[in-house]
Amino acid sequence: MNTRTARLAGGLLAILSCAVLVAAALLYLGGGHAGDTRIHLTRASWLQQEAEAFTTPPQSVSSAFLAGEWQSVELPFRPRIALLRQAASGRADEQAQHVRVSWIRVDVTGPQQGAEALAIYGARIKTDGTVAVYINGRLAHRSQQNGPLYNSTRTPLWITLEPGQAPVKEILLRLEHTPRSQVALSSLWLGPADVLRQAFLVREWVQKELPALLSSAFMAVGLFALFVWFRRPQDIAYLLFFNLSATCFLRGLHFYVSLPIANNWFAWLTVNSLFWLVLAVHFFLRQLHHRPLKWLTRSLVGITALIGVLTTPVLAVLPNMPTVTPMIYPVAALMCLIASFVAGFLSWKHSSEGRLVVVGLLLCIGMGMTDWLLQNNFISVEGFYMGAYMPAVCFATFGVLLYRRYVSAIAEVEQANVRLAERLKAREAELEASHRRLRESELRQTISDERQRLMQDMHDGLGSSLIGAIRSVEHGKISGDRVAQILKDCLDDLKLTIDSMEPVDADLLLLLATLRFRLEPRLEGSGVRLIWEVREVPTLEWLTPSSALHILRIVQESIANILRHTRATEIRVATSAHEEGIQISIADNGAGFDLAAALASGSGRGLQNQQRRAAALNGSVVWDSRAAGTTFTLLLPLQAN
Repeated sequence: MNTRTARLAGGLLAILSCAVLVAAALLYLGGGHAGDTRIHLTRASWLQQEAEAFTTPPQSVSSAFLAGEWQSVELPFRPRIALLRQAASGRADEQAQHVRVSWIRVDVTGPQQGAEALAIYGARIKTDGTVAVYINGRLAHRSQQNGPLYNSTRTPLWITLEPGQAPVKEILLRLEHTPRSQVALSSLWLGPADVLRQAFLVREWVQKELPALLSSAFMAVGLFALFVWFRRPQDIAYLLFFNLSATCFLRGLHFYVSLPIANNWFAWLTVNSLFWLVLAVHFFLRQLHHRPLKWLTRSLVGITALIGVLTTPVLAVLPNMPTVTPMIYPVAALMCLIASFVAGFLSWKHSSEGRLVVVGLLLCIGMGMTDWLLQNNFISVEGFYMGAYMPAVCFATFGVLLYRRYVSAIAEVEQANVRLAERLKAREAELEASHRRLRESELRQTISDERQRLMQDMHDGLGSSLIGAIRSVEHGKISGDRVAQILKDCLDDLKLTIDSMEPVDADLLLLLATLRFRLEPRLEGSGVRLIWEVREVPTLEWLTPSSALHILRIVQESIANILRHTRATEIRVATSAHEEGIQISIADNGAGFDLAAALASGSGRGLQNQQRRAAALNGSVVWDSRAAGTTFTLLLPLQAN
């Protein structure tokens, strides 16, 4: 067990111990002052009678007329119990339905203040039947109803007397109980109610209210663990914790609850819940030391099931539960000791949590043995039932375990977050470096592709035209006007190549406007009128610099053919959108031509280039040539195929 856990567990147990010690001090020191008028009654007489059945206590009784011989006893009174004979005779007594009545007479001597309300206080009365208290021969107090019902021996006796009542001369207690079970009585106090009430309230709080509060708190935490298990069924520890809290709650019922049910059934519930508690702790310990211990598990389960069946009041194999209960408790204590020692041996070197549970379990065993001695009249009945605080010890022990696991889980989450943040930071750095390299690679590839495209286009267009012109000039086969025309065409090609590098953002109209800007001065110089009927058309997402150059080349070639061959005076450029795609139409009013002959002859290379470029765009070109003019149509798709 680490230092932090040991301090926490020790602190919880120290607080619990201090609360009990302070309460005990208040019991015996509270209310004491100068001129104390309390009377401490410690001498009494005892008489036992046999009866056929439980009866209703009479309204008045005279101790002088009770049959039998009175015996002088000292209070606290705890006659010895023959446990073996009590258990062996249980069946015969139960079948005969015999009842014993123990009378305890306390003579009161001493001054009593008649002006104040008096009270009688006793720390404990032990019996398994009806309690009746007579003051000066008249019934003053009665608990429960007739019959062997469960009386909580943890509830102190408290009787208030009317102010001005005659002085108390005799207190007579009538205690009904089953044969072979035994009664016990603490010393009694007689005095002003205001003086004795503090001792009564403290005793009741220590023996009933505080244990009930602690047990209820433990049960509430157990219910919380149960709901956690519903969400995390793979973590069986939460279910075991709920079983532990539930069995502790059932086990502690007889410490602070009086229920109107038969004593046999209540005893069966509380006794067997102790065995269930041992099983719950054993399974919890198995989760800590990770050893199956099949032989021990089977033995504990078998003994628990056997005890549950044998003690069932319906079967009546073991009769009259209150008489056999004292002999069953040592079996539970032995089971608990074996489970504790085995778990302690396995956990001592490997599990600090296991060591903590074993220490808490041994402490609970000690408390239980103290209660067993008190219940069976081996020690003074004025002591405290420490077993009432077993749920508190379990709560503190397993609460420390839950606290440790909670803190450990938070630490693990924090460490996981730190590791995740570090991994995320490293991953971001890797992604950023990879993205940077990818951008650089894409940039280099783009530059390379663009360079390759420009070189190819200049080689096929501008380069070819210049080489042809140079060879014609060298051989003297071309005029100066023709050379000038060729140079103008080369300049136009160069301008188109430069224009194709400008971003057009998939806008065909912007591309055509650029072409118009380049060609309109040349058309005006040639005396050709340009009619521009370009209308809004859908954008072409596939329009790239390479495809833009193809479109410019196609349109340029069409206009160049008109200028070279048709002697037209008017050129009409128009656009339109259809379901098939976008159309660019170029019409002139010049002389027509034979399309088939032009494509078949060597002079039709320009027309073939237009077809090739249109096919590269997944489009097509169409010529409609007549004597009155020619219409050229370029059809472009809306989506790239």
